[in-house]
Amino acid sequence: MHEASDNTSLETIENHESSVRSYSRAFPAVFTRARGHVIEDEHGHEYIDFFAGAGALNYGHNDPQMKACLLEYIEGDGITHSLDMATQARSRFLQRFREVILEPRGLDYRVMFPGPTGTNAVEAALKIARKVTGRPTVMSFTNAFHGMTLGSLAVSGNAAKRAGAGTSLDDSVFIPFNHVFGEDGDSLDFLETMITSAGSGVDHPAAVIVETVQGEGGINTADIEWLQRLEKICRDQDILLIVDDVQAGCGRTGPFFSFEAAGIAPDIVCLSKSISGYGLPLALTLIRPEHDCLSPGEHNGTFRGHNPALLTATAALDYWETDELQRDTERKGVIVGQALADLAASHPVLGAEVRGRGLMQGLAVEPDGLSEAICARAFEQGLIVETSGPRDEVVKLLPPLTIDEAGLRRGLDRLHKAVAAAVAEYRPTENAA
Repeated sequence: MHEASDNTSLETIENHESSVRSYSRAFPAVFTRARGHVIEDEHGHEYIDFFAGAGALNYGHNDPQMKACLLEYIEGDGITHSLDMATQARSRFLQRFREVILEPRGLDYRVMFPGPTGTNAVEAALKIARKVTGRPTVMSFTNAFHGMTLGSLAVSGNAAKRAGAGTSLDDSVFIPFNHVFGEDGDSLDFLETMITSAGSGVDHPAAVIVETVQGEGGINTADIEWLQRLEKICRDQDILLIVDDVQAGCGRTGPFFSFEAAGIAPDIVCLSKSISGYGLPLALTLIRPEHDCLSPGEHNGTFRGHNPALLTATAALDYWETDELQRDTERKGVIVGQALADLAASHPVLGAEVRGRGLMQGLAVEPDGLSEAICARAFEQGLIVETSGPRDEVVKLLPPLTIDEAGLRRGLDRLHKAVAAAVAEYRPTENAA
């Protein structure tokens, strides 16, 4: 078990960094080294990482192959910063991405480098959809999260994050996500009515933006049939379909794209987080060629197409030359799902529901505050895991896809101990008060 660090390094951060920081509060230690699925603090305590940079480290920390090519590139004075000037790193990534990812899946997209983060990819997608259609309204879903800049916030559902904008967030309409009405209700009936009814009060939208698995929204998972019908509605109604694959993509649910199982082909796809493979900032907006409408410089940024990130992103594509990683992720996802189901059955007080797909899973916990207590006890056990959902009610598991089975089971064992400890401390009457 590990106790929180009380050294001057952590105190310096607490005293001088903005109050907006969050993860240093949830995980009160000063981290120094990491490899694979293990991260170490300055006292030599090791933690199993089921957080993986909120999904930015699908291949673990400091992947040896990516690290070697990055060090060689830097040592050889490779181009680091170039805005969107042509570089060898850029050309090689584009060629390799087409050969390894797009062509085998029968997909044809132009690749846009919008800026270094997921919200940049979403902002570009929204601009493109509005310019292509000439319409301003974008439909999104309850509990969606698409980023922290104003356009992305406008299509995000979290009330606390929306409130941080400090201004109105317009041109968006929210529709219930899959199964919000329960198993007997169909949210897409509602969506279709709002689009087609002359009395709905909703202007015909430019686009619908969706996450196939809502990461920050609580690991809510869209059914395959639901996604297929959503695509059909968009096609029938001349609406662009945007899939935000920033967290669920790059193999997190098994296939490289989270929408592959549904057999759909979105008009626009947003990628970031693990696309660089190494945790370096990089984002892509994938656009069907007929929608590649922005004129030169119409959407730009100083750090679009960061060359060291493009280098490691190219190396990361080696994992996708075969389906081995996909099959391994799906196999380990079964292990995680069973472990979470066992936890739910062993602790009825949790009122728990297992959610997710692949290695993007979570345990929705009913009593307020209990999920946060579980994550805090997990940290003491040497496991890094976070919450998600509108009430932080979901214990969210995002282990690296490359974690070995022994490491995965050790982490799950620590989670079991954390849940047992949190449940033992739980007092329903006190919490109700």
